[in-house]
Amino acid sequence: MNQLLNQFQKHFNNHFKNVNLQQDQFLIAISGGIDSVVLAHLMKASGANIQLAHCNFQLRGDESTRDEDFVSNFASSIAIPLQSSRYNTTEYAAEKKLSIQEAARKLRYDWFNSLRAELSIKWLITAHHADDNIETVMMHFFRGTGIKGLTGIPAFQKEQNIIRPLLPFHKEELKTYATENNLSYVEDSSNKKEDYTRNLFRLNILPQIKQIYPQAEENILQNIQRFKDAEFIYESGIEKYKKKLLVIKGNEVHIPVLLLQKIQPINAIVWEIIKDYGFNAAQTSEVIKLLNAQTGSYIQSYSHRIILNRNWLLIVPNNPKEAVHFQIGMNGKLISLPQGELKIEQLTNLIDFSISTQSNEVCIDAEEVIFPLLCRPWKQGDYFYPLGMTKKKKLSRFFIDQKLSLPEKESIMVLESNGKIIWVMGYRIDNRFRIKLNTKKVIRLLYHKNK
Repeated sequence: MNQLLNQFQKHFNNHFKNVNLQQDQFLIAISGGIDSVVLAHLMKASGANIQLAHCNFQLRGDESTRDEDFVSNFASSIAIPLQSSRYNTTEYAAEKKLSIQEAARKLRYDWFNSLRAELSIKWLITAHHADDNIETVMMHFFRGTGIKGLTGIPAFQKEQNIIRPLLPFHKEELKTYATENNLSYVEDSSNKKEDYTRNLFRLNILPQIKQIYPQAEENILQNIQRFKDAEFIYESGIEKYKKKLLVIKGNEVHIPVLLLQKIQPINAIVWEIIKDYGFNAAQTSEVIKLLNAQTGSYIQSYSHRIILNRNWLLIVPNNPKEAVHFQIGMNGKLISLPQGELKIEQLTNLIDFSISTQSNEVCIDAEEVIFPLLCRPWKQGDYFYPLGMTKKKKLSRFFIDQKLSLPEKESIMVLESNGKIIWVMGYRIDNRFRIKLNTKKVIRLLYHKNK
């Protein structure tokens, strides 16, 4: 038996315990390059039940068509069913505002997943190998990453049913196997262009490093395993901190500031919390600065905001339909809330100004207000100074005085400025924000509650 085939089968059976090489069905992603051709041949030689899936992204003109034709002929030559798909990747990337690489990846994996469902195939297999893993770890290291980024490409992704059985093997081993078995394959000309980051590492940076450290590749692979072991211990510790710190409220996460400030190592723990919400590693220090900032301060990722609200950090979705806490600027536009709509207007001409008597329309002294405002559900312990009173009153007591039912209380929102409640929306403003004789600028708030 060929040496690589023997090693491949041993590795597969030893490392993928829940997968049966001879009995399960597999979908193999094939480009026509040496990696995926060797993978398909190894799986076929191992007696696996396989189908091939090829994507033509139409990015390289005639070369893309050549690859598609080659894969079709290869599949016929070894009697393996083939599924093919074509995409206008450039158009899709522009429409979705993605890079070409991101667009191709999304198109590829979305199609693979739908194809597996259609064909009732459980496992997707890709041809990532040891060299890919080394390059990935190097890129993660220089780009900035947590410890997980240093563990490389996962060999098994259970949640997506992806298997990568070639990770222990180097490109040179695959080339030797292809030669010994008379396997032909196609070369992707873009692999020689250094304008792609991965190619730059493969063709330029790594060869220079190996001139100084000849064993660099093997050292990196050994480090990957060490990082995996370290990550297991690290993740266990992080989970304990998360259980201690995070209060989950629907689609929001609330973190007590005073408790977070006492935690060490704070940089690592903050990063492990925020990375799941679209934030990058460089924003870790910005989050830590928030702990001592003015209430209402925030930072933002593409999907979430982290807002300081008095003694709490709030991680809230940017999508208003998913959020409970809303930051509001002075823009005069209608703001959609789960319970209705809020409009904010600033009035500078007070000649004909009059204060409405409607409970859903109030006016406050603009000079007392600090933006951004925070709109949120009321909570136990909240208090304000009801209009006309100089003593504070808890909202729970105020609601009793108003004879509100439980459903009515549960739907009430409050509007805050710098940690102070301006308005119990639809009921009463805070006395500290009332219109006074010397008021020069007025903010009008209009709240239209859903029926």
